[in-house]
Order: sequence, then C-alpha cells, then structure tokens
Amino acid sequence: MIGEFIYLDNAAATRLDERVLEAMKPYFLETYAVATSQFGYSPGIEAKDALDAARATIAGVLGAESEEFIFTSGSTESSNMALKGVAMALGEKKGKHIITSKIEDFPVLHSARALEKQGFRVTYLDVDEYGRVNLDQLRETITPETILVSIQAANQEIGTLQDVAAIGAICREHGVLFHTDATHSFLRVPLDMREVPVDLVTVTAHLIHGPKGIGGLYVRKGTPLAKWMDGGFQEINLRAGEENIPGAIGFAKAVELVTPEETARLQNMRDRLIERLLQIPHSRLNGHPTLRLPHNTNISFRFVEGESILLHLDMRGFAVSTGSACFSRSLEASHVILGIGGNHERAHGSVRFTFGRFNKPEDVDAVAEAIAEVIENLRAISPLGKE
Repeated sequence: MIGEFIYLDNAAATRLDERVLEAMKPYFLETYAVATSQFGYSPGIEAKDALDAARATIAGVLGAESEEFIFTSGSTESSNMALKGVAMALGEKKGKHIITSKIEDFPVLHSARALEKQGFRVTYLDVDEYGRVNLDQLRETITPETILVSIQAANQEIGTLQDVAAIGAICREHGVLFHTDATHSFLRVPLDMREVPVDLVTVTAHLIHGPKGIGGLYVRKGTPLAKWMDGGFQEINLRAGEENIPGAIGFAKAVELVTPEETARLQNMRDRLIERLLQIPHSRLNGHPTLRLPHNTNISFRFVEGESILLHLDMRGFAVSTGSACFSRSLEASHVILGIGGNHERAHGSVRFTFGRFNKPEDVDAVAEAIAEVIENLRAISPLGKE
C-alpha cells in the first residue's frame, strides 16, 4: 500500500520490508567503515566480515560459491557487465557474435545494440505467441564465432518463463557462454547453479522487498569476463568502487525472508485475477497460461487504451502499469507484445498487474471490480469497436 493505494506494480519496485531496514541501519550509523582487512583496524574488518556474510547468503540460494557472486548497483549494471565484459574478454580471441531474443529487457537489448556499434554481430531470436524462444532456431543460429547467448529467465512484462536448463544445455554443447537475466524470477522460480548450466546470472534486490541500488551478477568460476570499471580491486577485482555495505546487508536479509509459502500465496492471487479479468468481454491473457511468473498477470483489453485504464485506476486508488506507448519514455508501444505477434492495438490495451508481499487476497476482487467498471465506462465513450 502507498497511503490508501493498492499497489500492484511489484515488477517495477517493491516496498522495503521493515525487517530489511532494521538489518541495514547499523551499517549506516555504527559499522560504516570501508570493507577492508588490510589496514588492520577493527571497524574495517567488521565491515568486511558483514559483506562476506551477505555475499555467502545470496550465493548460497543460487547454489554458488561466495567468490562467484559480484555485488553491483542493480540489474542494469549486472546485465551490462555480463554482455560487455564477455565481449571485451572474448571478442578478439574467439569471435564477435552474440545471440539474444527480441523481447529481452532493455539492459540486455541496449547493451547488445551498443556492442553492434563496436563491430559485434547480434542475432535477435524470434519468440512464439507466448514469448518462448525456439530451441531449434537457437541451435541453428550458433556459429563458431558465437561467444555468448543471453536469454532471460522470465519476461518482465508478460511473465513467460524460458526453459533455462535446455538453453544452457545447448550452449554447453556448442561451447558458448550463457547469461540469463533472472531479475524478475529470482527466488520466485527455482534456479540452482549446481543443476542448471548457466555461466552468468543477473539478480537484484528491489523486486524482493530489498533496497534499491543493489544487485548482483553470478559469474561461474572460470568464466572469461573483463573488468567492468577501472579503479580499485573490489569485488574480486571485477568491479572497482567502494561496496554498498548497507545495501548488501539489506539484499541478504531480503533473500532470507522470501519463502515458498509466500510465492504460493502470490500465485493464488495471480490465478484468481486472471480468472476474473478474462470474464471481461474482448480480453486476452498475454504470456504463457501456465509457464509464467507466479505473481504476474498481463491482460490486453480491446477498444480501450492502456493509459486511460491506468489513469482511471489511479483515481480509484490502484497502481498498475501498461505497455502503451504514451507511458513509455521511448514513446514506443511494448516491444514485448509486438514481439509475440501482437499488433499496436493489443500493445496499447495491455495492463500488467504484479503482486508482492504486502498485497492481500481481497486486493484481487477489489481491482477486478474496479477495472470491469473502468473498461465498461471507457468503451461506452470510445469510438473503437462500435461496429
């Protein structure tokens, strides 16, 4: 809740859990020294020990070793670090071909486009009507020049899950590195590095009720990765700059608080909302009906604009998001809806609802009733669909 609002945009940001804030406080006011042991004073050693413990906690839930996890400023930096770091490490040694999909989140897409300007060749895979990549097409696209495949674990808008294990197996078969952006699926969908052949994984804290400005990149031991920024020797000499110790502590605490029971509760709310909203005439679910994030509902409503729906819901006390171009800083309709074969009308009429820890079951019926009224009122005054 934000004031009297029912907040249903938890795929954009989540409310910080009070227990996370309490865990962070001492590292602002008491243990605030630089995380170092080489200088030999106690506050620095204490700060480093806390940072190491946080790193071990997060690496542990990934099935990784502590030295395989790098703290970053968030998922955007992590994905930039993965794509550009591999490109710098292998571009001149092996090849300059990278594979990704057309519906990736912007940190991956824009990093790929930036690398194209530096002489790299990028293949953007098509996806099916649900947003899943074709594994045969992936296999056929890999060449001896391919150095990296970057396919998200789950889509940021429509919630569709990819077969990460199968993609990783194909990459292993061809000796190609595999990065997955797990920003939206982290801890909500199992991903164990001991079982899944992934080399680099992007994660973040701010979508699991942790602090903003802290994320991480899993880097499997032995993965070629050039240093992301010059300066000191922090983060296993892969990322320079003083570590965000309060953020790291908060990230680890947020990780500890996520439970399978909570995820199951979010999934129940998701399923209930999908059922209610699909009762509205001329509505359709975007994304896979079952292989989707447990807290994501994305529906397109014909004959109305998403921005109108959003504004009317806002006036009624609900926060959601839309794939309409009017609410995009790029002024472009959702590349995800267009990527799964939707037209501009479907993209403009799409609305995403995402649940979090502080949502209640009654929020589902409240927003379902509100949006049914909003859609009916907007269609009554809309020139669209009158035939």
